[in-house]
Amino acid sequence: MNRQYTISARGKAAAMPIQMFMRRHFADIPVAQIDSFFGFTTDKSTLYGGRIYGGTELSAYDLKSMYEMGIGLRLPLTNHEVSPDEYAANVPMLAKHHRPGNSIIVTNDKLARWIRRDFPEYRLEASVIKNIDSLAKIEKAAGIYDSIILPMSANEDEAFLASIGNKAQITLFANAGCALTCPSKICYPSISKANKTGDKSLFRCSQQLKYRELLG
Repeated sequence: MNRQYTISARGKAAAMPIQMFMRRHFADIPVAQIDSFFGFTTDKSTLYGGRIYGGTELSAYDLKSMYEMGIGLRLPLTNHEVSPDEYAANVPMLAKHHRPGNSIIVTNDKLARWIRRDFPEYRLEASVIKNIDSLAKIEKAAGIYDSIILPMSANEDEAFLASIGNKAQITLFANAGCALTCPSKICYPSISKANKTGDKSLFRCSQQLKYRELLG
């Protein structure tokens, strides 16, 4: 089976070359099977989500190297809220990375539609944060996005996976930490607020770190 992977650059220091990061953490994955990396670029944006913005993870050098290897960029613009004015302020960043092979991970459907209208070369991906866990939700998202990331709980639901018609449109997310086991996921809306304001104290978590169940 020819699997394709998109890999998180979360926590990667900007000074670490992407080649070293790949050798150190993902040496078992052939370069030809790496579709893209996702993480924060040199562009600070209020549209980031998923994690609190902490600075560059994928540098300009990294992006140049990735493109030379045939690896694309996935921008995690998964903030829950976006206004027309905020979108307009982020247009220069979107224009900067607009090229075939690059993708944007989105939570807000309005943002997805605006990007589709103005930047058609991007591949749009429905974020895991959207919790698309039914065939009805997949059908709705399919009208907006090129691909759909299923919640991690779906990875273990073989009957549900088998019932999906267009499996080529589906991406599975591998994470066995608290994002899999947490029942509330209040962190994501709070991260959206923190990235809007720059106030990291807005972060909220439903579980104390020592009590988080890990499954691998």
